[in-house]
Amino acid sequence: MPEAAPLSRPILAGVVTALVGFTSSFAVVLTGLAAVGANPAQAASGLLAVSLTMGLACIVLAWRYRMPITAAWSTPGAALLAATGAVDGGWPAAVGAFLLASALILLTALWPALGALIARIPPSIAQAMLAGVLLPLCLAPITGLVANPWGVVPVVLTWLVCARFAPRWAMPLAFVTASIVVAVSLVQDGAPVDPALLLPRIELTAPTFTLGAAVGIALPLFIVTMASQNVPGIAIMRSFGYEVPWRPAMLVTGIGTALGAPAGGHAINLAAISAALAASPDADPNPARRWVAGVSTGASYLVLGGASAAFATLVLLAPDAVIPAVAGLALFAAFGSAVQQAIDDPGERLPAVVTFLVAASGISVLGVSAAFWALVAGLLVRTVLHARR
Repeated sequence: MPEAAPLSRPILAGVVTALVGFTSSFAVVLTGLAAVGANPAQAASGLLAVSLTMGLACIVLAWRYRMPITAAWSTPGAALLAATGAVDGGWPAAVGAFLLASALILLTALWPALGALIARIPPSIAQAMLAGVLLPLCLAPITGLVANPWGVVPVVLTWLVCARFAPRWAMPLAFVTASIVVAVSLVQDGAPVDPALLLPRIELTAPTFTLGAAVGIALPLFIVTMASQNVPGIAIMRSFGYEVPWRPAMLVTGIGTALGAPAGGHAINLAAISAALAASPDADPNPARRWVAGVSTGASYLVLGGASAAFATLVLLAPDAVIPAVAGLALFAAFGSAVQQAIDDPGERLPAVVTFLVAASGISVLGVSAAFWALVAGLLVRTVLHARR
């Protein structure tokens, strides 16, 4: 009988999962929160809120169900915020939309019919909307190469080389390179950094509720979180032999989203891509012990949350185009996957193309963002085409 792997192995797997998940996309979260009206302190608070809530969600779910269940912030949701921009009512209205999204997640757990309704949205339409939202952000590395080549070229080259030889670490090491670029820039400018900016703090915001934010932020945020995170997360865990309890998972992530919203947290959900890092045999040959990786992931997120203000300060002090380039590179894989799923079925291709183009246009009608109108347009075109047949 082979000797059991040491317990340090799943613990280390959890640390790696958190490091990869956090450093790969925290810039997207900060970009999204700033786009919908958060000032730097509120954006840093939002990053801290989602770090703490998803860390606690990992610990609760993994410990209770003895599975390597991991939670994450909604990276597609943050990208949606970045594409949406400010809505009527500003930041308080965005916080209200986060609370509404949490209510929809909780309602999905308590009322299965809502989950069934979301499942009826064709995957091609949902993924096309996501691809359209991601497109402008994914262009940032390209435009950044022209706007600030000295700052962006090292980041892109690091990402490219690591994507070839160490794909898992491509984004974390690209972020490290971006940090070096920022440090060199600060040294050259001789600009002092206020130590107070490095201390984590919570900035609470009283929510307001507006129709534009509900339709333009809350509903699309809920849909992309469900379609691009929770559903794939369940599938990935199932591929490793784990049947994640749906209702408890939605209750925990819904409650976590609600608790984090007043502090600026947009949404947490089941991890999708990073879920494999804690659930695969690499974490531990014994499937019954991999839950330790889930707990370790959560504990690591709590530690990283303590450094959230420092990460936010790094973004604030970065030279032009560097951080948008990092955020864009982090979304390349999600964009490619969304495009592939959107056009995979020839019979659904035309509605998906319409959805993609409307989402990418960035239009705002009646105070409602392009993401909502993309869904409406895609479903309308699909209905007409199917009715003709």
